[in-house]
Amino acid sequence: MTTDPGHWVALARSADLGAKPLRVMWEGEPLVLFRSAKGVAALTDRCPHRFVELSKGKVVEGEIECPYHGWRFGGDGACTAIPGLCEALPPLRVRRFRAVEHEGAIFVASGTPEGQPYSHCLAGQKIVTRVVRSSTRSTLIDAAENILDATHTHFTHKGVLRGLSAKRYRVKVEVTGGPGWVEASYEGEEEQHGLISKLLEGARMKTVGRFLAPGIAELEYWGPKGMVLATSFHLRQADADTVEGVGWLAGPHQGGLGHLKALFFKPLFRVALEQDRRVLASARANAVPGQKPVIGPLDFLRRDIAKILDGEMPTAAAAPRVHYIEL
Repeated sequence: MTTDPGHWVALARSADLGAKPLRVMWEGEPLVLFRSAKGVAALTDRCPHRFVELSKGKVVEGEIECPYHGWRFGGDGACTAIPGLCEALPPLRVRRFRAVEHEGAIFVASGTPEGQPYSHCLAGQKIVTRVVRSSTRSTLIDAAENILDATHTHFTHKGVLRGLSAKRYRVKVEVTGGPGWVEASYEGEEEQHGLISKLLEGARMKTVGRFLAPGIAELEYWGPKGMVLATSFHLRQADADTVEGVGWLAGPHQGGLGHLKALFFKPLFRVALEQDRRVLASARANAVPGQKPVIGPLDFLRRDIAKILDGEMPTAAAAPRVHYIEL
């Protein structure tokens, strides 16, 4: 039996962390991020002395200083100073988490994962990227499924993603999976009738929606000459009612044309993000405690995502599926 080595989790954008410390929530646990003398550091946001939030203090010479009594802690979590103490420092520590800055975001490790964090499917290529963040009243599975759900876009995102035309296409959907991942590939839709598609895409060959452990929801848009657009959202359950995310919007450089497209894509994406945020918050507020939602015949990934979140192999790994829908 193998042991899960853990995962890297994106907790903030690099742009969110300046000279001041930053408090973030991760599965109900408060963490403080700060720039230490040896790079980005992540500690439990709680001074062991009187439990005051370290994030309300300041960074002094690469160490975090508690705002209550001035106790300081290095990036490794060890106490380095107790103002007024004339004797040797006691061996005090704050819990430390492995942290790294990568591709415009700050990742913290759950366990001891190997290698660099995964950011998005176009990493390492000549591309244009924008990093965004979100906060939604929801659950991780609802937020991830929402991103990967093609059928709600005609209604929730009418005009932005789809809905400028009533035309629908007969689409083939192939669902496959493996350890820690499941995806649905859509083929047969010539184009999306929405502003984003009209401005940025053109002809379409296929769309791929993918979920990766521990909480990455990823979309790929493919044209005749390859991938033309990708979004990768790293989601986490901040607390019982809130899902927070760091996302990458990526596209080919195209000799500088990619930068021009990004001027349109980011504001349009934020419109779509706000539409999703509202509908997810509404669903969460209107839910009946203890009552499970109905899994519809077009909810192709819901059960597999649930299995992955429970640490199980998705059903699609052993039994790939093919569906036909109108989209």
